[in-house]
Amino acid sequence: MQGPGIVWLPGFKSNMTSTKASALADWAETVGVSMTRLDYSGHGLSPGRVEDGTIGRWLEEVREVVLSHTRGQLIVVGSSMGGYLALLLVQALMRELPIQADRIVALVLIAPAWDMTERLMRPRMSESARRQIEENGVWLRPSRYDDGPYPITRRLLDEGEQHQIGMAPFNPGRPVHILHGLQDPDVPWEHTLDLVAHLDGDWTRVVAVPDGDHRLSRPEDIGLLLRTVKSACVGRAEAD
Repeated sequence: MQGPGIVWLPGFKSNMTSTKASALADWAETVGVSMTRLDYSGHGLSPGRVEDGTIGRWLEEVREVVLSHTRGQLIVVGSSMGGYLALLLVQALMRELPIQADRIVALVLIAPAWDMTERLMRPRMSESARRQIEENGVWLRPSRYDDGPYPITRRLLDEGEQHQIGMAPFNPGRPVHILHGLQDPDVPWEHTLDLVAHLDGDWTRVVAVPDGDHRLSRPEDIGLLLRTVKSACVGRAEAD
């Protein structure tokens, strides 16, 4: 199969060997499509602490990997925070390096947590959580999964204000495919509807999974993801 390469961007406190990432890598190898994965600093196999990370730092790491370790056309696939970083990457490259931006021919986003510090984290914080951040600089948000608490730091919140997609309408200039579970307790379905309303240019297509959760890691969810990525690959190949 001929088509663009794939870049996988994981979510907050996830990694490049997650269920979805591994399934996508297996599929890419089977059909002969290149795939690049990374762990942000403080995640997976990368050194550092999650507590020291910020949206800007992780965005710069993604940018460096894309510019230094990939060639040719790309489809960027991002889950949760990875979807947010994918949008920020396209936005930054369109502004600063348009030739490099043109290499990204489509985005596939899974429950994209866009503007997550301002739209998802701050509004949901209890007074107790706000007090912990004020006094200790960090709040350890309990997790629904078996991955320990999520450290939400003052630095992450404050720095996140500088990386908002939602300040003005944004035309992504390429197809954006969004998959979102309607039973998602972490990134509400309405968050994706707000994103669709914010993106100009009629590029965006959304698939709602009625019984899907945030991670969309069940076999049927993986199948949907692979079909979506394949469609993006084939669609691009036919366009060329």
